[in-house]
Amino acid sequence: MKKCLAALAAITLMAGAPALAADYPVRPVRMLLGYPAGSGIDNVARQVAAGLEKELGQPVVVENKAGALGNLAADFVAKAPADGYTILFTPNSTHAANVHLFKKLPFDPIKDFAPVGTVASLGFVLLVAPEHTKVDNVEQLTRLLKDQPGKYSWGSGNATGQVAGELYKTLAGVDAVNVPYKGVPPALTDLIGGRVSFLFADATLAIPQLKGGRVKALAVTGSKRPTSLPDVPTMAEAGVKGYDLAGWFGIFLPANPPEAVRKTLSAALLKVTSSPEMARFLRGIGAEPLSGGPDDLARVVAVDTEKWGRIIRAAGMSVE
Repeated sequence: MKKCLAALAAITLMAGAPALAADYPVRPVRMLLGYPAGSGIDNVARQVAAGLEKELGQPVVVENKAGALGNLAADFVAKAPADGYTILFTPNSTHAANVHLFKKLPFDPIKDFAPVGTVASLGFVLLVAPEHTKVDNVEQLTRLLKDQPGKYSWGSGNATGQVAGELYKTLAGVDAVNVPYKGVPPALTDLIGGRVSFLFADATLAIPQLKGGRVKALAVTGSKRPTSLPDVPTMAEAGVKGYDLAGWFGIFLPANPPEAVRKTLSAALLKVTSSPEMARFLRGIGAEPLSGGPDDLARVVAVDTEKWGRIIRAAGMSVE
């Protein structure tokens, strides 16, 4: 009798599992973000969360768990139940760059996560302060740096900005001293003050400064000119052949979620990221829509892990 009851209970649980997944979500969803409230990526995450709320019919609550270039939030999600109620909103740092920057990660970027979809792409902008660095284009900056190797310094407000600068140094064959900062804002302050000669800044932070006229954009780092900066050439257009570097934002679940849960979440995300409202929002802050599903995110992770790793190794970069 006991064996019969146990078997019946097991069958009931097995039958109920798909139904529970199919009903997803039935309660609020936590969206973990490894960066502070008020940051550029935080604004994007909250916009996406608001869109997901409408599609899913449940609150999507953004929780900021900043630190270690996003690793703290990523590790939290990697160890969370794979039931769809804890998700990670992250840039490419946690899944393409950090594996090369840190000696050891507390999670595996591939094995410990299930990709849901892509959200946006975000390039960097090569900035100078015209009051101090008197060049009009990348060609002139490159010539200046080659004529006096090691004399000039450049700022980086984060690891990704440093990768952008190191790639420029390698491809253009220039020598300049990197000055790392704890964030892009203080790096911008020193650029304007003439303490560094150039800076690769996230587009979301560069655009407000460009409007003020105290800095000048020489080029953008992606393969295409962003809608928000149509008159600024790409690095490749400006003469640095082979230069193509941009970041991205994506959403991940912990590994091995119920497939019905991932399909529901991915379908909702695709609706949000492909909407005209999201496109206007992203372009308004200097990003570009990158609407894609699980396979698209897995593909961009694979490509960028190799690309960013190659640059980081060549530069000897490390955060430890």
